[in-house]
Order: sequence, then structure tokens, then C-alpha cells
Amino acid sequence: MCGICGLVNFGRATQENIERMKGRMVHRGPDADGTWLSEDGAVGLGHRRLSILELSEKGAQPMVSHSGRYVLVYNGEIYNHMEVAETLNREGKLPYLRGTSDSEILLEALEVWGVQTALTRCKGMFAFGLYDRQEKVLVLARDRVGEKPLYYGFVKNAFAFASDLGCLAVLDDFDKEIDPAVLDPYFTHGYIPAPYTIYRGIYKLLPGTVLTLSAPFTQEKIQTAPYWSVLDAAKYGAAHPFMGTRKEASEELERLIRASVRGQMISDVPLGAFLSAGIDSPTIVSLMQAQSMKKVRTFTIGMAEKDYNEAEIAAQIAQHLGTDHTQMMITEQDAMNVIPLIPQMFAEPFADSSQIPTYLVSALTRQHVTVSLSGDAGDELFCGYTTYASAERIRNRYASVPAPLRAAGSALILHTPLQKKEALRIQARLMQANCPEEIYRRSFDTDPLTHRIALQKGAALRTDALGPDEMGNPCRDLMLMDLMMYHPDDILVKVDRTAMAVSLETRIPLLDRDVVEFAMTLPTDYLRDAQTGKGKLVLRDILYRYVPQEMMERPKKGFGIPISSWLKEEPLRSWAAELLNENIIRQQGLLNPETVSRIYTDFTERGVFRPQLWYLLMFEAWMQQEF
Repeated sequence: MCGICGLVNFGRATQENIERMKGRMVHRGPDADGTWLSEDGAVGLGHRRLSILELSEKGAQPMVSHSGRYVLVYNGEIYNHMEVAETLNREGKLPYLRGTSDSEILLEALEVWGVQTALTRCKGMFAFGLYDRQEKVLVLARDRVGEKPLYYGFVKNAFAFASDLGCLAVLDDFDKEIDPAVLDPYFTHGYIPAPYTIYRGIYKLLPGTVLTLSAPFTQEKIQTAPYWSVLDAAKYGAAHPFMGTRKEASEELERLIRASVRGQMISDVPLGAFLSAGIDSPTIVSLMQAQSMKKVRTFTIGMAEKDYNEAEIAAQIAQHLGTDHTQMMITEQDAMNVIPLIPQMFAEPFADSSQIPTYLVSALTRQHVTVSLSGDAGDELFCGYTTYASAERIRNRYASVPAPLRAAGSALILHTPLQKKEALRIQARLMQANCPEEIYRRSFDTDPLTHRIALQKGAALRTDALGPDEMGNPCRDLMLMDLMMYHPDDILVKVDRTAMAVSLETRIPLLDRDVVEFAMTLPTDYLRDAQTGKGKLVLRDILYRYVPQEMMERPKKGFGIPISSWLKEEPLRSWAAELLNENIIRQQGLLNPETVSRIYTDFTERGVFRPQLWYLLMFEAWMQQEF
């Protein structure tokens, strides 16, 4: 795990600015750093290193290929790098290796096979910049599902890229111009969906995408193309469904996850795993322990509030599996101490409040290991969210009712005293939907105040690319939309930024390419019980081979904090009041002061907590730091 950055056509101050960019992301790579400048001074590449494989200087970056033609800066892990090396060797195209790093094997694979072929043969999480010194072409690429970040854009007439958005903000001539069009989706979702960022003209490279920039390195020379997409994988899976029994499906899935876990346990530094009381991380830990000759290190945090505390159950799971378990009970003060760190940690507004416990469990874990495996992606791949079932029920309930009648019924509810009942108001908005994508959108837009916060209309979202009933199954459509946007832009951002803030590498075995593509082939009734709504059936089948079912049959509490309770007390109450001062909001000229005031006073005077309150606080905390 590392941090990468680069500048093209920046001028004489290239090296100075590369050093400044590297300094902004020391947390991503505290072990070493390096800089490379092209002979003509047009291109500069920078790297911060967190040493995981090949701890010696032989794994240092930027790395020049054996031929001298290519230079690589790379962040991530290629889990099948030994397989790739063997293939290159069989073809007689693998030179004498200077070390054992996956970076070197990736670099040689890119030179021998070309970018597209090399990427299709590599499995892992990564973002990299590759410069072809002969053809004067810069290539940027990002892993299939978006585990590793990569930002890019033009600063004046120079092209810049980095693992951390904050690295671009420290460049000479960067004007920090906010893009007001991204604020509406931000206040809807609590994050800024890719490809957008908070800054105008700066973008996130989409998952599974290659960007090329050739000389003379102007905006017109940028080209982007996907090499893999979750949508294509989902369509292929639907066209080629798994034909075996559920038992056979769980056996094949266990084989694939086991192989993924085995590959992701390779490390030259201490390794462990996060452990919760859910289904996903205990499954990963079970398969880790089953393949380890020594006790796996596991880590959990808990808190005094019973509704948010999973530590006791996680400890029982750890004891049953025989792991070397560490847990820490966190306090309200522990959580409050994290809040001032959030704006710099994410470098743009980001408001999933589980960012706080995720940071705290990462900090605990980093005290003992350098790499931690995680159970993320189980909900999105195996139909774990209850919202999938509820949205599907609403879709099926009103599918046969003509659209004009649904609209009339919805208006009747929304314009009468009935709309004060939240459940009815939500149903009224969802019943207007004509396809799963509209259900997905409206499930985030149940409060009429949401779109009155930002003064400018919102940017288009990636799910606009989907057609009505894309997968022919409402549940599948909703899972696909989450995998396209919510998972890469919220969940994976949260995990990467909080863990890297303490220099911890996280790995997610469920996002292995083979696991993802196999999950796409599974029948929906292997994922979710239509009668009870219980999800992740095949994943549960695997877990129950290692952990007694009765130990796991309890409601999942979620990985969150009681933020609404804490905001009612000092010091957060005064902190919130200061950030949401109406005069400050008005001076900024980005938000509607009356709407912001309404959201805040509804909470302080009537006890109505909207998620948008936390979204506002995280936005204003970021504004305070940046401006």
C-alpha cells in the first residue's frame, strides 16, 4: 500500500511540487519515498512507500523497467503476481528479477503484454501511473472495483494525478474552485459520486478504467476506456447462470473465497483481520484460520451503548475459531477526538458517520499489524441489505397499477396530514417509481428538504447509464447500482482513507475478480429467502461450517455510532451551532441558509434528526479547514 503522484508540463517547479505532494500523503507510505523526473523535464513521478512485500530497496519506486523504457508508480497489491511471473517465464519473457516485489512483476507484465492484456491477467487492488519514455505517453489505471483511489485533472495547463485529493490542492496555482453541481448529490448521499470531486475540473478515475495522455499533454489528448465493468460482469452472469444446487454453489463459493483469502494472506509484515458480529468478516476469519498454522490476529472495537456494541459477540466468535483476539472499548471522547481529523483524512466532504469507528478499529489494529483483511462487499454481492427486499416489495406491489394512478395516490399522501408519518411519506415517493433505478434514487430522496440545501442543481450520476429493469430483476438492479456507486464511492473510500490515515493496509477478499464474477451468476433465491427476507444465504452456508448457526442468528447492529445523541450534548452541540451559523452559510453562497437553519432547528427544538445534518456538519468542517 502506497501513495502515488505525478505532474506533466508543470515547468521548472516540478520537483518542488512533487515533494510537496508526497509530503501531503506521508501517512500512505511512511517507510520510504522516491521521485523520478524525465530527461526533458516534462514528467515528474512521486511515490510514498508502505513496505509490505520485498522490504528492501529492490522494491523501491518509482521503478524503471529492465529495458529502461517504462517508469512505474504503483499503489496496491497484485495478489496473483507469482502466477503472472510464471506465465511470463514460460513465455521466455521474464528478465532476471532484482527482487520479489509485485511492483516489478506488474511493470514487466505491462511492458511485455501491453496495458489491456496485463490488466486482464492481474488480480488485485491497485492504482498506477506508467510513463512510456519512448512514445511519451502517460497511462493511469485503477482496479476493477475501485479499492484504490486515483484523482486527476489539469491545474492551469499542467496535468496532475495523485492517490490523495489533498495532494492536488497543495500545488502551485491550484485555485480550490468548488464545483457547486456536486453539492446536490453530496447532500443526497453523504459522498460525492465519481467521477466528480469537490473541485471543479478535478476527477476520480472510474474503477476498471485506463486513462492515456499523450504528448503534447493537452486536455484534448486525454482518452479513457474501461477494461472491466461490474455492469458487464452482471450481464454476463445473468446470461450464464449457475445451474447447480445451492449446496454446490456454496461449495464453489467457498473454494473461490478460500483461494482469495490464501492469496491475500501473503505478506512480509504482520497481518490480521477485522472481526465483527456479522456474517462477512467471520467468514473471512474462518477461512484465514483454517489455512493458517498459527493463530490469526483479530481486532474489534466496542462501545458502552448496547445498540452499537458487537464486541461481546465478536469475542465469542474469536474464541470459537481460536484466534488471537484484541478488542478495545471506545468512549464518546475517543470518537470526538476523531472528528477534527476527518476533513484532512478524506480531503473533500464525506459523511458516512461509520468513518469514526472504522478509523478507531484501524488505529487499534495498526498497533499490532501492518495489513488487515476485511469482510466488506458481502451485502452488495450477496443481497444483504434489507432495503433490497423492501424496495422489491414496493416495486411488485405497484407494478400493475398505471402510472397516473400511482402519481395521484402519491400526491394525495404527500399533500395531506398523512405525509407527517415518515413511513407513509417514503412509500408515497417510492410508489411513483417506474423502474428499479427510480426506486433506488427515490429511496435516498424521501425528504423534500434534501434538494433544497444546495443552491445549484445536481450533477448526473453514473446510474444514469442503466436502462429500465437492466437485469430484469428488481433486486439484482438495486445490488448492481450499489456496486456501481455506493460501494466504490462510500464503503471503499471510507475503508481506504481511515486505514491509510494510520498507515494500515486493508485487503478485501470478497472483491477478488473470480468471487465477484461467480456471485453474479447465482440465482437470487440462493442469495435471499423470499419469505423471511434473510440475505447472504450462500455466505451463511459457508460460515455455518465453521461457526455454530445459533451463535450467528442474532440481529446485526451495524458499525455505527449514536451521532444524534452525541450532537445533543457538549461539546458537539456548540461545535455544530458554530459550524452552521447562518451568517457564515450566507457568506459562502453555496447553500440555502433557510433550509440549513430548518434542518438544524428541527433537530435542536423538535428532536428530528436527518442524515443531512451530519452531511452539513462534515461539509462545513471541510470548508472551515480549506478556506
